[in-house]
Amino acid sequence: MHSSGFAVFAWIASFLLNLLLAFVLFYRGRARSFPLFTLYVVGQIVDLIVLYIVMRHASLTVYRAFYWSTNWLEQILQLCVFYEIAVHVFCPVGAWARDVRKTFIGLIVLSLIVASLLTWLAHPSAPYLHITLYLRSSFFSAVLLSELCVGMVVLSGTVGLPWKTHVARIAQGLGTYSIVRVATGIIQNAVGIHPGWHVYTMSSHASDMTYILCAFYWVVTLYAEAPAPRELPEEMRMQIYTLQRQVENDLTRIRAWRKR
Repeated sequence: MHSSGFAVFAWIASFLLNLLLAFVLFYRGRARSFPLFTLYVVGQIVDLIVLYIVMRHASLTVYRAFYWSTNWLEQILQLCVFYEIAVHVFCPVGAWARDVRKTFIGLIVLSLIVASLLTWLAHPSAPYLHITLYLRSSFFSAVLLSELCVGMVVLSGTVGLPWKTHVARIAQGLGTYSIVRVATGIIQNAVGIHPGWHVYTMSSHASDMTYILCAFYWVVTLYAEAPAPRELPEEMRMQIYTLQRQVENDLTRIRAWRKR
């Protein structure tokens, strides 16, 4: 099967960057903290290898069918990565705050409703049912993930929960990739596969290029160590120490009063 120059470049760049990213995750010990993100990266590597074999030994029709079918698994893994990010942000000590958990569930429900509505309004033109399903599912997951990422940032800022460096970098890359996929999804649903095949191809190239840039960003930022926490100034440390002693004294008085 003949492949375009960009398709070859995208395959090589994606494969090498994902391979390098997997190495960084294991070498720097990030895989223990982000097992679902690591699974997503390893899945990308396996998918690219299988796609290359199919591309070399199968027809264009078979390759496209396989490409569209395997993208469903990628979309599921991306949602798993989002969940992992949410756990790091909203459940850093192993327990969800009740109010945060309710709001987070509400965010998921609202995002599902909006993404479903926008997907229902989209009417992609495609010659086969499985291509139509792919266009719809890809657009749905992109809209859903974009909404969830933006909503998570707003919610964490509202409740005052800090983001650790590596969690933020993974979320930034995933959010950027999802937003670009929403834009390309709008174009692809508008033009369909025929007669706007050229437009569809260009929008797919934009999505692939965005992932390559995000993968490179992940390699650089996840290899670097998180900045060490800044030490508290001596004055603030003394204030905290004084407050702690005052609380201990108050507790001692309360216990003595309850024993009377």
